[in-house]
Amino acid sequence: MSAASPPPSSPPVPAPPPASPATVPPAAPPPRPRTGEVHDEGAVRRDSVDADRWVARGTVKVTGDVRVGSAQLGGTVSVGGKLTAGAVRSHGAFEVDGAVEVTGLLASSGNLRAESTVHAREGDLRGESHVAGALSVDRMLTVRGSLIAPSLAVGGLDLEGTAEVPGEVVALTVTAHFTNRSALGTVRAPSVRLRARVPNLVEKVFGREMAVTVRRVEAETAELEGVDVTFVRAPKIILGRDAHLTEYEGTIVKRHPSSRVGFESRSPRPYGLRR
Repeated sequence: MSAASPPPSSPPVPAPPPASPATVPPAAPPPRPRTGEVHDEGAVRRDSVDADRWVARGTVKVTGDVRVGSAQLGGTVSVGGKLTAGAVRSHGAFEVDGAVEVTGLLASSGNLRAESTVHAREGDLRGESHVAGALSVDRMLTVRGSLIAPSLAVGGLDLEGTAEVPGEVVALTVTAHFTNRSALGTVRAPSVRLRARVPNLVEKVFGREMAVTVRRVEAETAELEGVDVTFVRAPKIILGRDAHLTEYEGTIVKRHPSSRVGFESRSPRPYGLRR
């Protein structure tokens, strides 16, 4: 009897074709590096500015965005779009419609008007500064003059002049010497020192009202002089000359005889006691 023949071998199964690589979108090209300098003198109008350095003197209007390493501005300069810069120094009138982002120092002397938010690593504002959006500075903000902004978030605030900030002022230290009428919302900082010019005897006789009002102060140490504060929460409260505090939580560790604590009813000055 013959042996059974082996079953025929099956044909080899071909290997599957290699999978095609997934389609990867091409990488976006890196931003074009800024090169060169732009110098504007006299009356100039531009669509945009993109350079290492921008120097403008005169009446200069940019309708779009500005992206520069540094800007040296004088005269009347306006930017219709966003401003992105490493450093900005402005002398004169400077207006920006878009957001302002400065990775270094923002220094302005004269008139600064920003219609959106402003952020800088360090700020030095002298003259009149009006910011429509939130103002934030990583380190110290120095103000010499008048400042109007909805809110402040800064490393430290050193102000001499006037301020209108209805929202929050948040910092590590706040030192303010008010030279005229001012109003703040809520001030939050470990160290808060608010001073206002105290009226002289003649001004008191003619009924000069408290020129500086603050809605709320929250601090570790709050030192007040010549200001009217509605509420203070601080373990250590120092009331200087002519300070008025309506309510508080904490301890008054020092108090000038001319300071007042508690609700005060203020009626209009009698007729004739007006300048």
